[in-house]
Amino acid sequence: MIQGLRRLLGQRPRAEIPDTEWAAIELPLAPLLAHLDATERAALRILALRFLDSKVFCGAAGFEPDNRVRLSIALQACLPVLKLGLESYAGWRGIIVYPEDFVIPRREIDEDGLLHEYDEEALGEAWPGGPVVLSWFDAPEDYEGAQVVIHEFAHKLDMLNGEADGLPPLHAGIDEGAWYDAFEAAYTDFCKRVDAGEDDLLDPSAADHPAEFFAIASEVFFSDAKALYAQYPEIYAQLSLFYRQDTNTSLQAQALGSHTKI
Repeated sequence: MIQGLRRLLGQRPRAEIPDTEWAAIELPLAPLLAHLDATERAALRILALRFLDSKVFCGAAGFEPDNRVRLSIALQACLPVLKLGLESYAGWRGIIVYPEDFVIPRREIDEDGLLHEYDEEALGEAWPGGPVVLSWFDAPEDYEGAQVVIHEFAHKLDMLNGEADGLPPLHAGIDEGAWYDAFEAAYTDFCKRVDAGEDDLLDPSAADHPAEFFAIASEVFFSDAKALYAQYPEIYAQLSLFYRQDTNTSLQAQALGSHTKI
């Protein structure tokens, strides 16, 4: 099956990675991959290898990403484009990996024309036309629930039609008006929740900008689809169309049950 998928995806033959090694890398990613069947998982592995062939990994702050780190990042980065194609990540090559969160120097001019300089701690950053910067933690709990790789690569998809604004290029089958209506309503509701100090499914930083809302909603679409569907079903529906994946396994089970009843 793997060789057939290679021909389908255009991947040249290369040394096989043992299933045991794949399984060890995929184990911490189980919640993200739960909706995939065996064929899709095999396709994701091959896409990840193609991704590694097309990108250059560089460590930062003394960190050197090994094969395990690179493969894990590749699997997570390729999950959103499993049904979209690797060409979505064309035009840039660099991935910079820090061993923990890092500091980004910022310069901003306020409405009065005053320049403010400050340092901002970050887990990741995507540069338009440039590299993706990521932090890596061996312990999943150190991420504090954030899906850093999916978040930054969602920004990369958003940047395909210009500055990240929460409206990536939509393919056939997605109505731009329906997308806009769904995201505007959900974003407005979410900002009200944040202003009221309510705990929410999404990280409060999703209220900073529609681009952040899209990226964080994409994180949750893959990591906690059932909860996203329960709170923002219209957002789940639009992201399902966009990524061409149904990540809500409970809905899959319901659909399967309806087909098997006699």
